[in-house]
Amino acid sequence: MSAKIGQLQALIEPAITALEFQLWGVEFLSQGRHSTLRIYIDSDAGITVDDCARVSHQVSGILDVEDPIAGNYTLEVSSPGMDRPLFTLEQFAEYTGEQVQIRLRLAFEGRRKFKGILNGVDGDEILVVVGDEEYMLPIDYIDRANIIPRFS
Repeated sequence: MSAKIGQLQALIEPAITALEFQLWGVEFLSQGRHSTLRIYIDSDAGITVDDCARVSHQVSGILDVEDPIAGNYTLEVSSPGMDRPLFTLEQFAEYTGEQVQIRLRLAFEGRRKFKGILNGVDGDEILVVVGDEEYMLPIDYIDRANIIPRFS
């Protein structure tokens, strides 16, 4: 996790928790002169559009006062959805046995993309089985990881 993401999480998490939601994760996508701050929230009861609007209103006020992001950006608040992104070791451990798609920042054993079964967590590494091989991917290498939804 980058220092910027850590700072943003520390700033907004208390407000999200006060609204009785869980902060699932934060993405900051820098796109030239305009960026996107995407906040994922979750709850046992699920997330509605009204829930996202409430969190957006609260978080927007905090960001306006604290001003942690230079320049223009768009704030998006969303549920993690069926193809939920995974951000923390705890989230990876919770979804052991699920099929995942992982993209790395840095190549690992000559590749950056992995699609396979999440086989757990060992220390700060994510275990992924792709075909007949198990890979131990350092969490710091992961740029993006998502659950691949199952439809039955």
